[in-house]
Amino acid sequence: MIKSFIKEFKEFAIKGNVIDMAVGIIIGGAFSPIVNSLVKDIIMPPIGYILGNVDFSNLYFAITPEKIHYTTLEEAQEAGIVTVNYGIFINTLISFLIVSFAVFLLVKAINKLKADKKNEAAAQEEAAPTTKECPYCFSTINIKAVKCPFCASDLK
Repeated sequence: MIKSFIKEFKEFAIKGNVIDMAVGIIIGGAFSPIVNSLVKDIIMPPIGYILGNVDFSNLYFAITPEKIHYTTLEEAQEAGIVTVNYGIFINTLISFLIVSFAVFLLVKAINKLKADKKNEAAAQEEAAPTTKECPYCFSTINIKAVKCPFCASDLK
């Protein structure tokens, strides 16, 4: 039972699934800070400006019943206020949507390439000749024929 499990794992690892997954995780890890910066530094400031100079990273609800309002989330957290950070959640949600869209475009491109390859292979298969001409009687015969059915000549 353990031998079959080890054999199955080796087959899984050798087929490239583990390597593909590792490459995906590494690229995802490298891609994440870029998307986070895109959202935080490029996308959200103009949206915040359009909405009246709103800094989404400082949008929060204070759960504790304090009368003092803090201007930044960091000040509220340093004061020990329990907060629900919905602005950070909005930034994270937008980051997720961008990453999801990028992955969607990547998968779509890969599927198109696979479909193109499949169509190309099918076209080549269709284009492959299925008949040939007998060199002796010039009749059209099956390409796999070794003897002409019309003149009974042996074909090479």
